[in-house]
Amino acid sequence: MAKKKTAATKSTTRRASAKTAKSAASTKKTASKPKSSSRKKTPDQIQSAASKLDMEILKLINQRAKLSIDWIEAHEDPRQVLFSPQLEDEAINRMLAKNSGPLSTLAVSGVMRHIFSSARRRVRMQRVAYLGPAFSYSHQASIERFGEAADLIPVSTIASVFEEVNRGHAEFGIVPIENSTDGRIVDTLDMFTRLPLRICGEVQLSVNHNLLARCARSQITEIYSKPQAFSQCRNWLNRHMPHARLHDVTSTSTAAQLARDKPGAAAIASGRAAVEYGLEVVAADVQDNKNNVTRFAIIGDHVPAPTGSDRTALLLQIPHKPGALSDALVAFKKNKVNLSWIESFPLRGPEAGYLFFLDFEGHQKEAKVKRTLDHLAKPAVRMEVLGSFPRSEVLP
Repeated sequence: MAKKKTAATKSTTRRASAKTAKSAASTKKTASKPKSSSRKKTPDQIQSAASKLDMEILKLINQRAKLSIDWIEAHEDPRQVLFSPQLEDEAINRMLAKNSGPLSTLAVSGVMRHIFSSARRRVRMQRVAYLGPAFSYSHQASIERFGEAADLIPVSTIASVFEEVNRGHAEFGIVPIENSTDGRIVDTLDMFTRLPLRICGEVQLSVNHNLLARCARSQITEIYSKPQAFSQCRNWLNRHMPHARLHDVTSTSTAAQLARDKPGAAAIASGRAAVEYGLEVVAADVQDNKNNVTRFAIIGDHVPAPTGSDRTALLLQIPHKPGALSDALVAFKKNKVNLSWIESFPLRGPEAGYLFFLDFEGHQKEAKVKRTLDHLAKPAVRMEVLGSFPRSEVLP
């Protein structure tokens, strides 16, 4: 009898233990899956977290700016390192490689360039002349390289940019030198033959043209823009706007102003111009070449050190006789230097012959480039190295 009672007791104990274990497991499962409503933050909680993060960001961007200032001032001649585009680009590219969003690469690079620009301004104001007016592509290129904290000076012509720098009114100038659709910018190359200025950098900018207006496309009767912009959109305009009259103006910004003020008028200009002048983008990316890029030269006295990824620009006059140019260009093949661009200009005055503008890969301090320059100098009537400078990536 006692044995039966003991067995019954053990069976009851086992059932109770199993029930307890099942209950504990159920409790644990419930605890590991809290209701979704308990995880959802209220707007006030989100705003509170954002406010705390804002203060951390403020602290960090000031620390980063202070380090940039300290780095500049630590050099014996801070002026020589105020313009250090290669270092800034490397810092930005490191960040972009780790950027997982939601901010775009353009937004991240814009924030960092403004920090760098503001830090430089604390050490010394940089005055930069560019082909204006404001919100033109030259203005955009100036902001990309020097930031909005620099003193950006709009002038009316490419020649005026050169004059501002030559007279010491501006430390740097930015001028368009080449477009992937239209080729050379004649006014820029011509000024290098007239004034003793050097190229110390470049900016390659994607040029995306838009049709801007304050009315519907069907109501547009005339379109304004600069000749180069019309040339780069010629096929699109012929297909989509054959009825509209085209008017040349000095800049895309001037075109945007006219589109804002005149009924039935439109402009070919940038998206930024649309924002600044209160225009609608009637049609986007109307350029014929979707990879339309303009290369801008930065002119000034700065002498960049070799980076391993450089260009060198050169003016060259050789004797005007058969085979002279062919003999000179052998130097590039012999020394394995990649000649990427050559343009010719007739000499001014009664003298027959041509002046050549050459652009090739490498820095004038590299041994193979030195040998190439020595070879070219021997037959040259005139030779001027316009500068060696870091190659830039194409900016969106």
